[in-house]
Amino acid sequence: MADTSQLISGVAERYASSLFELALEAGSIDAVGADLDRFQAMMDESEDLRRLIQSPVFSAEEQVRAISAVADKAGIRGMVANFLKVVASNRRLFALPGMIRGYRQIAAAHRGEVTAEVTSAHALTPAQEQELKSALKGVTGKDVVVAVKVDASLLGGLIVKVGSRQIDTSLRTKLSTLKLALKEVG
Repeated sequence: MADTSQLISGVAERYASSLFELALEAGSIDAVGADLDRFQAMMDESEDLRRLIQSPVFSAEEQVRAISAVADKAGIRGMVANFLKVVASNRRLFALPGMIRGYRQIAAAHRGEVTAEVTSAHALTPAQEQELKSALKGVTGKDVVVAVKVDASLLGGLIVKVGSRQIDTSLRTKLSTLKLALKEVG
């Protein structure tokens, strides 16, 4: 059986690269990024939209109609709206979150930045976010764009992913490690 995570990654990477090339030619890298961010926020907020994107039950035509309606309602037009329709008509909506992540990474690399995905137990204050950016800049040597997600199940601490590196200082992981250590002792 094929490794589906690799398949999604490859599909997402190709689509993200194509979209970036088009945005670069049109001089609209930031505008496309803003539209993708808006669509990502809608996916994060709507269980129905996530179901539409992930479910193979919907036909390509149904997905194109639904995505077109969502994009129109969100004010997403032009290149990103067309991109979403092409992705839907090609039955690749399942890879859309990876495509958006890939576009962000390519755009950041183009600007000479590194993207850090940060998962926190609670929302970071602007001061904490700035301190984190400074610390990561010291490690990477590049400007760092931080994408913060909140996951209360971490209980405390952070999980930081920069490229292929991950640093997990979450309280949940530390408690799991302690639990395993206590089981070995007892």
